[in-house]
Amino acid sequence: MKIKYSTMIVKDMDESIKFYTEKMGFEIDSQYNLPQATITLLKGEGEVFLELIKNQENEVGLFSIGIEVEDINKEVKELKSKGIEFVMEPRKISVGSMALFKDPNGANIVLIQHDQ
Repeated sequence: MKIKYSTMIVKDMDESIKFYTEKMGFEIDSQYNLPQATITLLKGEGEVFLELIKNQENEVGLFSIGIEVEDINKEVKELKSKGIEFVMEPRKISVGSMALFKDPNGANIVLIQHDQ
């Protein structure tokens, strides 16, 4: 497992993109306009992305840490054997599959398996 994303819920996507690109040096990697959300992936140095999401469902602020896995079903099974309860079982998303659980502090941890 490796950390792939830090996800932030934003109130103003344009302002957030401007801040992270012009002031912090990130570059836009990709953008998605979905019915329920607007998503922008920003790339800095290394392999980790900052994911900005604007939607009406979540409070503004740090939302989750995304961890990339090779086999999501295997990882979920292994984590469940260690007592982790999943808030969301693996499901298909636009880039592959994802599942979600919370750490002891209530932080969202998202497992992501990208389509090859």
